[in-house]
Amino acid sequence: MKISTKYHGNIEVSESDIVTFENGIPGFLDEKSFVLLPLDDESPFTILQSTITAELGFIIVNPFIFFPTYEFELSDNEKQLLNLTSEKDVNVFTILNIKDPFQQSTANLQAPIILNTKNNKAKQIILNDARYKTKHTLIQENIGK
Repeated sequence: MKISTKYHGNIEVSESDIVTFENGIPGFLDEKSFVLLPLDDESPFTILQSTITAELGFIIVNPFIFFPTYEFELSDNEKQLLNLTSEKDVNVFTILNIKDPFQQSTANLQAPIILNTKNNKAKQIILNDARYKTKHTLIQENIGK
C-alpha cells in the first residue's frame, strides 16, 4: 500500500509491516495504524509513522541505548492486550522530542511504547514510577556513566 509520510515522502509499505494500536496513542486516539521506518541507515532512530495522517510521525528509539538501567514491568492486563507470551517478542521504544542543538533532545521514559513483534500489536503505556518523567535529556543523562 502507498502512504504519504512526514520524513520520507510517498512510499510503498507492506500490509504485514503495519503496527496496530487498538486504542490509539494518548493524544491521538483515532490514530491506530502505523509503520516503523528507519530514520536513515546509520541511525538508531526510527520513525513511527501514521499510515493515515502524513504529518504524524514520531521519532522513537530503543531507550536502553541511552538509558541502560531503564526498567519497568508490564501488567498482566497489558500483556493480555498485546497477546504477549514471551519476553523475546517485546520491543520497547520511547518517543523523542528533538531539539536544536541535538544535545537538548529528550526522551519520554514515562510513556514507553511496547510492541509485540510476533503480531505487530502495540500500546503506549503510562508508568506510575517517580523515577521516570516525560523529558529525560538523551545526552546529558549519560555523562559519566
